[in-house]
Amino acid sequence: MHAIHFQSIFLVLICLSFNSNLQGQGSITRSDQDGRLGELLGEEGDFLFEPYASKEEWLQRRKRVRSILQVSLGLWPTPTRTPLRPIVHGRREFDGYTIEKVILESAPGFYLTGNLYRPHPSRSNEKHAAVLSPHGHFPGGRFIDEGALAVRKKIAAGAERFEMGGRSFMQSRCVQLARMGCVVFHYDMVGYGDSVQIPLDVAHRFSGLRRTFTQAPKNGFYSARAEQQMFNPMGLHVWSSQRALDFLVDLPDVDPDRVAVTGGSGGGTQTFMLCAVDDRPLVSVPVVILSATRQGGCTCENISALRWGTYNLEFAALHAPKPQLLISADDASRTMAERGFPELRDHYRLLGSESRIAHESLLHFPHNYNYVSRTAMYHWLNHHLQLGRTEPILEDDYLLQSREDLTVWNEEHPVPEHDPGFVDHLLDWFAEDARRQLASLTPDDPKQMQTYRDVIGEAWSVILRKPPSRVHPVWETVGIERYENYQETRGVLRYPTFNGLQAGLPLVRLEPSPSVDRSGRALIWFDSDGKDCLYQGNGALRSEALQALGEGHEVISADLLLQGDFLEGESPPQRQRCLPGEEAFAGWMYCYNLPVFAQRAYDVMAVFKWLEQSDFNWREFSVMATGTAGPIAGAAVSLKQSSMLRRTFIETNGFRFKHVEDVYDVGFLPGAVKYGDLPGILALAAPIELRVDGESEDSISIVRAAYRAEGRPHHLQLDRDNLSSTISWLLNEH
Repeated sequence: MHAIHFQSIFLVLICLSFNSNLQGQGSITRSDQDGRLGELLGEEGDFLFEPYASKEEWLQRRKRVRSILQVSLGLWPTPTRTPLRPIVHGRREFDGYTIEKVILESAPGFYLTGNLYRPHPSRSNEKHAAVLSPHGHFPGGRFIDEGALAVRKKIAAGAERFEMGGRSFMQSRCVQLARMGCVVFHYDMVGYGDSVQIPLDVAHRFSGLRRTFTQAPKNGFYSARAEQQMFNPMGLHVWSSQRALDFLVDLPDVDPDRVAVTGGSGGGTQTFMLCAVDDRPLVSVPVVILSATRQGGCTCENISALRWGTYNLEFAALHAPKPQLLISADDASRTMAERGFPELRDHYRLLGSESRIAHESLLHFPHNYNYVSRTAMYHWLNHHLQLGRTEPILEDDYLLQSREDLTVWNEEHPVPEHDPGFVDHLLDWFAEDARRQLASLTPDDPKQMQTYRDVIGEAWSVILRKPPSRVHPVWETVGIERYENYQETRGVLRYPTFNGLQAGLPLVRLEPSPSVDRSGRALIWFDSDGKDCLYQGNGALRSEALQALGEGHEVISADLLLQGDFLEGESPPQRQRCLPGEEAFAGWMYCYNLPVFAQRAYDVMAVFKWLEQSDFNWREFSVMATGTAGPIAGAAVSLKQSSMLRRTFIETNGFRFKHVEDVYDVGFLPGAVKYGDLPGILALAAPIELRVDGESEDSISIVRAAYRAEGRPHHLQLDRDNLSSTISWLLNEH
């Protein structure tokens, strides 16, 4: 009876929630044994930012967080900046300012639309400060008009001053900033206002409509293909913001060194996201959005791979040490004064710039960007953009413009024709643009190989979340059995994973008989069946394991997440869990929860870390990964190049992420296809000695190129003998 069972530790790890489809939450017992089996994370929780101990530590972290943002937004590598072909027309003059209509081509065939507010022409010889103004998820977008009754109620509450101007808090800020001497570009979010090529329901209201679906879309946003290419509405918004900024700073009357970004609600999200990935803005004013308890309520604000161990407050911290004003209201941002802002202030203090961050807590108003909030913003921009206005600054009334007055479309510039497949056409362009850029990175020499690692390797480390060096797995022995030819030690390997969760891997360690000379080497065997791969059906050790033990090698195997003892006798799941009622929106699930493939790869890397840090006197180890564990271990080996790792054998069986069409399949991994699929990450294994079964020279040509670039083409082998010969190759000296 040599088969290992862990009933004593994992009494009932999984129950109703891990049914054949893993749909819904269900109930889970003993999830304390592995926190990943507990309740799935969502956009509400504890998302506090903790300042770092030193400036040096932060600078290293800052680089990492920016990579996470760029990869998850689909902006790594940066898309090609195609000609904007700006059309600026319909100029009208008003009291102290002008309004023009703008059409930009932010990507081939995709139009970015908005209004340009400028100071009065009498100041046209000046170089003006500039403000980028995203509008957020308010009804009507930049065309919002709340009507006479609504504005009167706001005036009575002290939230607005004027019956006409107060009806559009968006026009109000654009007009006032132009009167203060700023050039302001007020542009449409995807699906709002004049942005008609992608419907509002698709980019945003899918947040409500998705609940009527039980499967993700086959095409467009949220489809498997889009997720595998990291193509999502938030990335498109940020790219539009960057292209809007390109347009703004290139205007002859704009000073590119004095640029601010400000928006409320979803416009606040666009504000801090743009300032997190783009160094050009000097001042950031995100309004009624930052919170330590919530991350954003629209599907366009929750995308795969974004919030695995990092959150909005840390994204906002990336703007430091440049000026940043936060404004809160009686909404999810209400607790910022106690939790959120103090930590960001300490962060700015660490960087020697405490005076450059401030917070206005306006809890007597609901979710808004009203007159009181705007006034705080005006004073902040007046100081940090050096506008030279006499304070206090008060708004004056203005002539409210209607949708018909502001729209960019007319007979000369007609609305683009409706194309139901436009999202897929746009996806095609972004995917092909990235493919061309990444294909150019195929390495020929060590220098080019380093570039490959810097770009593609960094992307893979984001979508698999390579463990930080400070992770220290802890081994807990559960039981020891001694047999004639070996000793069997059962235990659990515990280590911290993301979002404060603790993983607990059932693991078995086989040691040779004392009569056998120890080699100082270990064979780690990962398999579809977990550690049961070491045993025959009758519980006896397999001959391959006995072979390794007889030659003085230790043998180790583990149950990766949802393998072996995790299942308590149930069949292995074919699908991952999803948030209740969210079957159609994979982005929300994978925004906060690592996919199973990534968690299993993390498990493998944790085993490597344990081997490196333990005191068991191992000199080196080799890895054998069979069945569905082959691609997982191959990915882990490629990212975690341990100095103790000698050789690796993996079975791929031709696996490719692009063939996974179900966003909840256990093999689904957002972003994987974009970065070369399985061969793309296996190339990062070079120059480790690697033997691969299930591939041909043509199918992994990029891997061969990497090994040649490293000067070790003979370290990559595509042939395979039987398992006995493979084990000899893995563990022998030569």
